Amino acid sequence: MLKNNELQKTMIVNKKGQGISINVIIIAAIALLVLVILSVLLIRSGGDLVVECNDINGGICANSCSDVGTLYTKYSVAKCELQEQVCCIPIQK
Repeated sequence: MLKNNELQKTMIVNKKGQGISINVIIIAAIALLVLVILSVLLIRSGGDLVVECNDINGGICANSCSDVGTLYTKYSVAKCELQEQVCCIPIQK
């Protein structure tokens, strides 16, 4: 029969480690995979965010929006064929 001290030593040796469970590791790996896939999709579609000025309803390329008229404002997201020009869109009320 085991004495009290020997029983305590045996119990300490038989304890499972208090590390991260395999379920947590699997969930973290799946979450990381989802983030990577979303990042790739976002990066690939990022090029489509820039639009042509002529594709915008009423968009006009000019050297300055004041050259077009007072009811136009600069729209910096759209691009013009000539790099020195800016895209001007009509101001809507």
